[in-house]
Amino acid sequence: MEQFLNRREAGKELARKLSKYADRLDVIVLALPRGGVPVGYEVALALKASLDVFLVRKLGLPGREELALGAIASGGIQILNQDIVQALGIHASTISSIIERELQELKRREESYRGSRPAPQIKDRTVIVVDDGLATGASMRAAVAGLRAQSPMRIIVAVPVATPQAIEIIRSKVDEIVSVISPDPFEGVGKWYDDFSQTTDEEVRSLLADIHRKLPNE
Repeated sequence: MEQFLNRREAGKELARKLSKYADRLDVIVLALPRGGVPVGYEVALALKASLDVFLVRKLGLPGREELALGAIASGGIQILNQDIVQALGIHASTISSIIERELQELKRREESYRGSRPAPQIKDRTVIVVDDGLATGASMRAAVAGLRAQSPMRIIVAVPVATPQAIEIIRSKVDEIVSVISPDPFEGVGKWYDDFSQTTDEEVRSLLADIHRKLPNE
């Protein structure tokens, strides 16, 4: 099964599967920070499309942060995994405190990444939402819900790697889903990258600034 060198190389491979969206004025690529930005950068560059970020924060259980209780997204969208919440008997006050903490981080990141630039206009556009992979799909579900509220013409979810289960969950909520590979067993997104080191805030800002220089009229 194919393995990607890093997120940038994965983005180049993903872009080849999205070539029909190249050179279209209605297309915008929205990357989920932080790991989705290097992938989205290469997709946007290849398609000659606008690139921006769409903020989503996973709601991790304290002490077991890898366990996603759900996710929040820009625009006040909240998605909860009720099966996990009920199975673990997690109190509403605990969930509220987790949401409040992640809302503060989401706001911080929006200000850090976008600065004074306004959020992009989504209405009536073809939106390609990019991340570095889909495991549970919770973050992507929150992103899609947030974008739907802004009335885009089409939503395409595009990732280098995804579980078959996540693909099925997301497929019913979007116009198209594109994945380079869909391994089973999956064993985590990072397994499919030689280099899966954490993307930094500085790298996100640098890539966004760079593509605005390269595609000044996007």
